[in-house]
Amino acid sequence: MPAIVAIVGRPNVGKSTLFNRLLRQNLAIIHDEPGVTRDRLYAETEIGGRRVALVDTGGLTVVETPGADVREGIFNQAREAVEEAQAILLVMDGREGLTPLDQSVAEFIRRSGKPTLLAVNKVDGEEQEGLRTAEFHALGFPLAPVSAAHGFGLDALRERLAGELLASVPEPEESHIEAGLRLAMLGRPNAGKSSMINALIGKNRLLVSAEAGTTRDAVDVTFERDGKRYTFVDTAGVRKKTKVEEGLEHFSVLRALAASKRADVVVLVLSANEGLTTQDKKLVSFLDKEKTPFLIAVNKLDLVPRAEGKEVKEMFRRELKIAAQAPILFTSTLTRTGLSQILPLAETIDAECKVRVSTGELNRAMRKALDKHQPPVVKFKRAKFYYLTQVESTPPTFIFFVNNKELIKPSYQRYLENSLRKLFGLTHAPVRVFFKSSHAE
Repeated sequence: MPAIVAIVGRPNVGKSTLFNRLLRQNLAIIHDEPGVTRDRLYAETEIGGRRVALVDTGGLTVVETPGADVREGIFNQAREAVEEAQAILLVMDGREGLTPLDQSVAEFIRRSGKPTLLAVNKVDGEEQEGLRTAEFHALGFPLAPVSAAHGFGLDALRERLAGELLASVPEPEESHIEAGLRLAMLGRPNAGKSSMINALIGKNRLLVSAEAGTTRDAVDVTFERDGKRYTFVDTAGVRKKTKVEEGLEHFSVLRALAASKRADVVVLVLSANEGLTTQDKKLVSFLDKEKTPFLIAVNKLDLVPRAEGKEVKEMFRRELKIAAQAPILFTSTLTRTGLSQILPLAETIDAECKVRVSTGELNRAMRKALDKHQPPVVKFKRAKFYYLTQVESTPPTFIFFVNNKELIKPSYQRYLENSLRKLFGLTHAPVRVFFKSSHAE
């Protein structure tokens, strides 16, 4: 297990920029708008030859208005990050100088008793060090001047993280926990993705609010279950394109769709009480077209009147036949209905995606399919099939070699794909089937 270092500070001091710099990749969304980072983001890197989990947090601020659930939730997320961290990288703004809120945050961190290094950010060169860092020495923390935006002081900061901060953190014992699946949660805003993750892991790890768009980044949540370490990726809600403004939300949506492509299995979360929207269908079509392994969780079943429950379920099953291979679960994070089936079903889908079939088995299967239903005559010609091979798994990908692929109708393509599914137990995995013209005769 890596050492955990939480990056904390008030809003807009450059925590996410520094997080990305230390990782050497643009993982956290960066924007001038305060409060962009809300949930805590985890990512692993190597510093000084040691594995480190960096945690980007939302800006620590004072909750002034009762009921300001998002602001309070951001504070709670940062507080939990400090509690679970073994060391703290405290970030302050050298241009703005030491503010009363900085002093409050410093006192909060001091009470934690965790080893702390203060990074005074926005110091754009050696000539600014003295002026921009002077008043921060009064806080009593070891201090490192940096410019996350321009790269000044980053190498020195890494050395000090390794030599000072991490030196006080004991090396963890070797873990023998098996790596589990990476599951991306995808869906429209307020479908209940974050609530579902919180319910599955048994704690309020993610910020949940009635405000649409609470989740903005793609947030990794790792937990252990039955000897495996799973990772859920909570993503921003994907709205209709015409409603997505350029800028922050545009980046959030791109991150959500990208996260779905990197996952082992996607959990598409829909709202049972809102019915199946056009945007829901577009997301289903996107996943189906991309050949992404996915299951569908029709959530918020508790909000559907009992008398309408059967009709609502039948409607979803009927309308979702556009991706017939995707299994459908009806869930409720409030009553926990259906939640226990998500991980086992995702494991089943992933196992199907890794199926490899020998060329001999495939060609025997092809002959059975052809004997049962010959290809139709097209323009007075019938397609001749020579052989079949599997070229990839994850997802299973097959190539039929034929005399002329233009003679294969879409309906016959579907018949052959369905035959492969039945013969090799590929019930829920996406399957790719290609046809290649080969003049073997």
